[in-house]
Amino acid sequence: MKVLLIKDVKSLGKTGEIKEVKDGYGRNFLVAKGFAKVATPQIVEEWKAEQERKAQEEAETLARLKQEKEQLEATVIRIEKPLAPVGIRGSVGNGDIAEAIQSQLGIALDKKHIDLKKALKSTGVHEVDAKLGHAIHATLKVDVVGVE
Repeated sequence: MKVLLIKDVKSLGKTGEIKEVKDGYGRNFLVAKGFAKVATPQIVEEWKAEQERKAQEEAETLARLKQEKEQLEATVIRIEKPLAPVGIRGSVGNGDIAEAIQSQLGIALDKKHIDLKKALKSTGVHEVDAKLGHAIHATLKVDVVGVE
């Protein structure tokens, strides 16, 4: 019996491989546990089409993330905070930066993906690292401006 592996099987092979196995092992273990499907021509074609679709989606996602990285690195994010006798009142945190990116550039970025060592408590331009996904990082320039 030929089976198409859906998941890695330690003693048999990797995902996507077609293997010849004994009928009982294939039907009672691999197919029953969801590790494989019977390798009919239709199943193999569906698997290949699904893999091509996933690869295309991955390429589109990478292209979008690279475009967002270029846009983020080319722009200075401006955040206004009330002035205090020394510096600004309060501080600028991950949430403030994420909201500013959303409002100024229209890019939705989770505040957990902004790598800020400590909150920004002074005016001026600060560099902040942001993780966009798929090992793509952007260095943001955040301009904290004091207003009265």
